[in-house]
Amino acid sequence: MTVKSNHVTIKGIRDGLVFLLDDQCEFEELLYELRYKLEHSHQNILTGPIVHVDIKLGAREITEEQKEEILDILKQKGNLLIRSIDSPALVEEVKGPPPIMTMCGMVRSGQVLHHEGNLLFLGDINPGGTVTCTGDIYILGSLRGMAHAGISGDEEAIIAASVFAPTQLRIADVISRPPDEWESRETGMEFAYLQDNQMQIDKMSNIVRLRRDFNVFKGV
Repeated sequence: MTVKSNHVTIKGIRDGLVFLLDDQCEFEELLYELRYKLEHSHQNILTGPIVHVDIKLGAREITEEQKEEILDILKQKGNLLIRSIDSPALVEEVKGPPPIMTMCGMVRSGQVLHHEGNLLFLGDINPGGTVTCTGDIYILGSLRGMAHAGISGDEEAIIAASVFAPTQLRIADVISRPPDEWESRETGMEFAYLQDNQMQIDKMSNIVRLRRDFNVFKGV
């Protein structure tokens, strides 16, 4: 079967390849042609050493899911290293709040869970377990280990949990060990945040008040 359309154009540049993707055709048709061309053309390049790839989508606006579909196809060729994706929608994505990732399970003693962005974790962080994020940490479960939010320096990050009994908290560069009475008091739904470079703990019901200036939770 041959592809008569020309919705995907692959051009060589000095330091890699540019994929020019038509912004007028149906998205599924674009994906089909992209798969076909990766399998049937430019094999001397696509099966060789590592090649940097820039993707140009023209005026086409795509969702995060559609972006992943394009990347999944390109990743089938192990030597293609995606360097950039040029799309109007993606430019707006960078400016807006980052999405929140949902994970579930259990972080046991000695284990470290790391995520780039905001994290909603459905499960428990056991004593000796660690969870770190560049953004916020929301735990629907017990936080009995160590949590570090805003590890890249985000002082507006927060740490929230249904059962709030951490062994240590960190937000950006501020470290707080919980007071001794935390071990004996009744644990509940609370969150930690920074105020004047000091760690503060408050009831979960007050999280909206804290975030009011941001208009929405970051990514939630």
